[in-house]
Amino acid sequence: MSAPAIDVDAARTALGSACGDVSDAGPADAVDGVAPALVARPASTAEVADVLRAAAATGLTVVPRGRGTKMTWGRPPERVDLVLDLGRMDAVVDHAAGDLIVEAQAGAPLAAVQETVAGAGQRFALDDPIGNSSVGGALATNLSGPGRVATGTTRDLLIGCTVVRSDGVVAKAGGRVVKNVAGYDLGKLFIGSFGTLAVLTQAVFRLHPLPAARRVVTVPFDRPEEAQRLVQQVVHAQVVPGAIEVDRPAEGPGSVAVLLNGIEEGVAGRTASTLRLLGSDAREQTELPPGWGAFPWAADRKQTALKATFALSGLARVLDAARSTADAAGVRLDLRGSGGAGVLYGALAADADVAAVGAVVDRLRAVCTELGGALVVLDGPAEVKAAVDTWGPIPAIDLMQRVKERFDPERRLAPGRFVGGI
Repeated sequence: MSAPAIDVDAARTALGSACGDVSDAGPADAVDGVAPALVARPASTAEVADVLRAAAATGLTVVPRGRGTKMTWGRPPERVDLVLDLGRMDAVVDHAAGDLIVEAQAGAPLAAVQETVAGAGQRFALDDPIGNSSVGGALATNLSGPGRVATGTTRDLLIGCTVVRSDGVVAKAGGRVVKNVAGYDLGKLFIGSFGTLAVLTQAVFRLHPLPAARRVVTVPFDRPEEAQRLVQQVVHAQVVPGAIEVDRPAEGPGSVAVLLNGIEEGVAGRTASTLRLLGSDAREQTELPPGWGAFPWAADRKQTALKATFALSGLARVLDAARSTADAAGVRLDLRGSGGAGVLYGALAADADVAAVGAVVDRLRAVCTELGGALVVLDGPAEVKAAVDTWGPIPAIDLMQRVKERFDPERRLAPGRFVGGI
């Protein structure tokens, strides 16, 4: 059944009354190849609510957008009538340094939040592996980097948030203190939902002290078993790493990099211990190595981007399966990720044969599943997404679909972008 036609003129008028900044969409506004009709740019939570009420009244489907860096992640939406651009909502609303919290609007760049709190000797400990991500985009896609081994992910850093439902109702979850959650922590529900449950407009995060000193210890490895041994040694020692990153390009040796940060005296001692722990090939440096914390794919090339999660004890198996399967399929697979947390990201060449990509995805997915994790295709060319199962099997899909029905019963928010067609 084809989607019902919308009255663009009537929708434009209704949206203009809601926020005053509405325009026709252009080619750059497409969401993973699906062209919208209109773009609205609200400046507040109240205007977001008005826009969503107007969208519901005129039968529009809506996809939220922050900085636009991850609009091709997941599945292409079934339909997009309106892009809800939150770029005007980019303020750091409050920084309560004494309470170690910061509150920011959804369109605020992560870098701007980090710069604001750094002036008080604090840090917003969320990595930005893709660069120029917004607060809302980071939450919607559950963004994280190698620092998750020490400070956790967005779910650990989020204290409270404000969201707007598809019917325009504003709701809040959590609050402004760390220990404020009783019962269900609904704020966590929206993390990683790709904008399919509600539009997040504001969030409160816990902060950490800004380290006074930093050292990085790097060590090369050739065999997957060696990488696992090195990572396990660091994780189970008393060196308290701030991050552990495993980097294994498609060809040649890989490397394990360990970030040690804190007060100068403590970092010096822990660095010396780490050097002894990792052996004579380990090297100390003050600067982060090239590519640190970044995804292994290039932003300007449409590579197939993978995310593999697994039990830390399975690192060697995943590395081995990735290299052997890619070699057998005749494709290049670069890997980089949080070795200390069981998360690796992979990049396959944009011109890789679709069947070869499918073979790599199927094999790695099977290994990750056996290790208690999963493998998803975050991004890729249209022909890959059309032929390859992006999300893979989801054990709790029935529950997730019921949650979608409760929050967005008319399927107006990013329909089809998330798992199981949610």
